[in-house]
Order: sequence, then structure tokens, then C-alpha cells
Amino acid sequence: MQDEESLVRRAQKHDQEAFAQLYEEHFDRIYRYITLRIGDEMEAEDLTQQVFLNTLRSISSFRWKGIPFSAWLFRIAHNQVVDYFRKRKRTAVPLDEALASSDDNPQLVAEQKLDIEQILSASKQLTQAQREVISLRFASELSIAQVAEVMGKSQGAVKALQHSGIVALRKALSVTENEGKQRIR
Repeated sequence: MQDEESLVRRAQKHDQEAFAQLYEEHFDRIYRYITLRIGDEMEAEDLTQQVFLNTLRSISSFRWKGIPFSAWLFRIAHNQVVDYFRKRKRTAVPLDEALASSDDNPQLVAEQKLDIEQILSASKQLTQAQREVISLRFASELSIAQVAEVMGKSQGAVKALQHSGIVALRKALSVTENEGKQRIR
């Protein structure tokens, strides 16, 4: 397999096969990131396609700076999500439970739905920046350096946001768990 840099350089020279390979390599992570951010699979598909159209239009302006190409793609995706929310003027983001599991076990599906609802409820207590870091780090599996590039922040700031976000999630989830145990009694 060719390295990413040569693929990008070929795509910059309008090599359709190279761009198609970049698309295939990055589509799922970009789609997952957008879906978790906006909570709508159909809209996420459209936005993901728009990310790649924007990428195709502007790939010639991409410059290597020691950061992976995917960080540039996630920055484009981030901007698409911001534009989406500006247009919708929404703050709450529902998550479609169908994304969580394709398992046919109803008990497992119900447990996962409850877990997702608890996480969504807990995540509402996070700042927008904390939610962004958690989504990029864990849903999109980006490194600290990549998240820093996407968000335009230092690595230290990303680490601090991740740490404070995880602490806040743990606290909120333990409160939710304790409330659930009290209701069962």
C-alpha cells in the first residue's frame, strides 16, 4: 500500500484513483464522527459527502506540516458540523439507537439503549469543547495531536479538555447510576 503522502500528492494532481483510495480509507471515521455529533444518519451521510466534495475542491491547497491528512479532513468535517448547527440552531443532539447495535438480542439492545441514554444525558453536562474532544478521541479514534490540529488548540489544551470531560462524565454517570439503583429499590 502506498503511503498517505504519495496518495495525497497524486490526488492533488487530479488522480481519481488516488482520491478514491483516500475516500475509502477515511469515509467511515468521518461519517462516524459526524453521525455522533449530529445524531441523524441521513444528514450525516449528506454532510460526509459534502466533506469529501469540499476536500476534492480544495485538496490542491493542502500542505504537509507533519500532521496526518486525516486531521485536515476532520477539520473540514468539524466546519461542516458547525455550519449544520448554525443552520439548524440546535443544541441538543439525539443519537439514533440503531447506530449502537445491529444485534438481534432484545435484552442487549435494551441495555445498550439505556447505556446510550445515560451517556447522552451525562454528556449534556460537558462543555461543547469537551464533547468535541471526547467525540474526536473516542468515536473517531484520533490521536491527541490530530485532535489538536482539528480543533486549532494546543495538545496540552486537548489533554486538559479530555481529562476534565472524562472526569465530568464519570461523575454524571455515577449520579445517574445511583439514581437508577434508588428507583429499583
